[in-house]
Amino acid sequence: MSDWKTAFRSFYYETAEEPEDITFVPSETALLVVDIQNTYLAVPNTDEEANRWQPFFDRMNGQVIPRTADLIAWARRTGVEVIFARIACLTEDGRDRSLSQKKPGFNYLLLPKDQDESQIVPDLAPQGDEITVLKTTDSALTGTNLRLILHNMGIRNVVVAGIFTDQCISSTVRSLADESFGVLVVEDCCAAATEELHRHELEIINMIYCHVVRSDDVRSFVR
Repeated sequence: MSDWKTAFRSFYYETAEEPEDITFVPSETALLVVDIQNTYLAVPNTDEEANRWQPFFDRMNGQVIPRTADLIAWARRTGVEVIFARIACLTEDGRDRSLSQKKPGFNYLLLPKDQDESQIVPDLAPQGDEITVLKTTDSALTGTNLRLILHNMGIRNVVVAGIFTDQCISSTVRSLADESFGVLVVEDCCAAATEELHRHELEIINMIYCHVVRSDDVRSFVR
């Protein structure tokens, strides 16, 4: 049996009983892939920054992207709706961005929607009529019509993959939970800048806003 029922426990849930088995119907489930965009796989200009980010690139290229690609392929075969979210502003100068994306530092993002940097990485590109929502916030629900889309399609459960675990994944998961969706976060299809940040955030959101699982677990939950 998988250890998802006991892994990633925070102080609040160290002594909590194990959750019940998870089952879901494919037609009531969506796989939401968040922000795996070209800009985040671009190697920094300086050797110092490139070295600092190398563990993240290793995780993305060696694990997150290939396993997310496999999960997307499985979802398409199984009848699970595949939906993408990406950070992309509607204006060239980014005047429609949220305040958090205008502040200096790492989260300063100017990604006009048609630029190559803002596109989903080629290995995970949407196919056919798969939906992509554009966002200028961390949460994929805030400021988009994703909530309405999910309700219109009869979606009750959302499986979340993408980056960054401690930022847009966390914000999206909390928003979904507040809207009473059942939420799963796929640990091996997510990444933060460091492994420490990744694991710490999963412990924070697990058991209250979502269940943290692995990609192999997700496949076993279908009924």
